[in-house]
Amino acid sequence: MVSSIGRHIEVDALSAEAVLIERAQARDEAAFEQIMNLYADRLYNYIVRLVGNPTDAEDLLQEVFLRAYQGLPNFDGRASLSTWLYRIATNLCIDHQRKRARRVQTVSYHAAEDEDGEPSEWELPDTQTPDPLDAALSRELQQVVEQAISMLSPKLRTVLLLYDVENLSYEEIARVLKIPIGTVKSRLNHARGQIQKQVDKYLRGESI
Repeated sequence: MVSSIGRHIEVDALSAEAVLIERAQARDEAAFEQIMNLYADRLYNYIVRLVGNPTDAEDLLQEVFLRAYQGLPNFDGRASLSTWLYRIATNLCIDHQRKRARRVQTVSYHAAEDEDGEPSEWELPDTQTPDPLDAALSRELQQVVEQAISMLSPKLRTVLLLYDVENLSYEEIARVLKIPIGTVKSRLNHARGQIQKQVDKYLRGESI
């Protein structure tokens, strides 16, 4: 019964979004504003993690919605609206990164895959611990992870953020980036492996 209710809610949400899209395609500005309200926070959080600068992220978010507004009449619905918006945002961020190197700030990270080839979570130590020494070590390790993420190539960092931060599936990421699912998995594993190497160096007391 619960799962049935959940499916009905999801279908209703998709139907409501489809109506919004249709209205926005007819240049109903109120409908497009509702779409912006639905996705602004998620897109901003994604963009700021990619470009590492809040001011730049705000500008890019505005550009995302400008391009979405201009391109919405040609939106055919073959991909979901969220996938389409993430694709616009990703392309803009890639263009931005090519022009200006920015340090990405994020605190989210998952370790490399386990022996079965499945993602295994690795969480940063709790920075709220009452032990000052533990707190200092936790902050230092977090900085190591942040630095390692910022050192990733844009291709690897984008896949990592879409999967581990935005919780998109392999299939959704493949549609956003227009690459095969196998490439998504490969880039994700490569990104996690590079970060794990930096963490291992830190834990061994080596310079990074």
